[in-house]
Formats: sequence, C-alpha cells, structure tokens
Amino acid sequence: MDKLKIRFTEKEDCDYLKKWLSDKDILKWFPMYNEMEIDDAVRIWIAYSKINASLTALINKKPVGSALLYVQSFEKVKHHALFAIIVDSNYRNKGIGTKLINELIILAKEKFELEFLNLEVYAGNPAKRLYDRLGFTSFGMQKKCLKENDGYLDKIFMQKYL
Repeated sequence: MDKLKIRFTEKEDCDYLKKWLSDKDILKWFPMYNEMEIDDAVRIWIAYSKINASLTALINKKPVGSALLYVQSFEKVKHHALFAIIVDSNYRNKGIGTKLINELIILAKEKFELEFLNLEVYAGNPAKRLYDRLGFTSFGMQKKCLKENDGYLDKIFMQKYL
C-alpha cells in the first residue's frame, strides 16, 4: 500500500464524507436515512474541522477515511468526547482505521486534554472488532435503537480511558 498520511480535515473533504455516507454499506451503520440527513451530518463533521477536531487519512493525496472528535465546550463534560470514524470501503482492512483512531487518541489527549473516548456502534458492525482490539470496552446497550426496513439494531456503548 502507498504511504498513508494523516492530516486535519479540511472543508474540501466534505465531498468524500458525503460519498462515503451515501454508500449503502456504510450508511447502514450510521443513523442518517436520506440525503438531507447526510448533508446535515457532513456539515456538522466539517464544522468540527474548524477547531481541528477531525482527521483525514490520505493515500496518494486522496482522502480514504476520516475520524472526528465531538468535543464538548461545557466545563463539566469536556473531559470526554464521542468519536466517529469512516473508512472508504475500498480501503478497509489495511490499517487505516487503526491509524486514524491512534492519531485521534493522541489529538484527544494532547490538544483537548480528554480523559476518555466514547463511541456508539450498532450490533453487527464489523468495526466493533477494531474497537475491541484497540482497548475499548462495552459499558451498555440500547435495545432497538436503529430502525431499519428489515428490523431493529441495538446500539452498543463503548469507551476507552486515555
């Protein structure tokens, strides 16, 4: 694989984020349902890039994945953050997700002084294996959280102390 580079997310990455979230195999693991909701999610993701709370992975200068810290400004909760990650389906299982999360952890500790990271993953999402491997632990579940055309998915809550 060509050299992987990680940089802060830029406004120009929004087209890739929209493309990835519009992929039905990726979208099924996110709560968005239609183009309007996807556009809103991309807008929010890019808004966090203004404070350098989002990273983008590049191969040959092409974005292949992104990870985001939903950092909080309220004093009582700014010691932790939820995060999200997307890796282009053509670049999965190549270490990109691992690299993005590891760099996000460094960013979380050094720039935002976070004490732990949280994530939410839907039952059956293959990315859960990655989170387990990187030391995230489950601490709860919300039954029937995501309603799909063919039934419901449970949401698993995970965290990692930094």
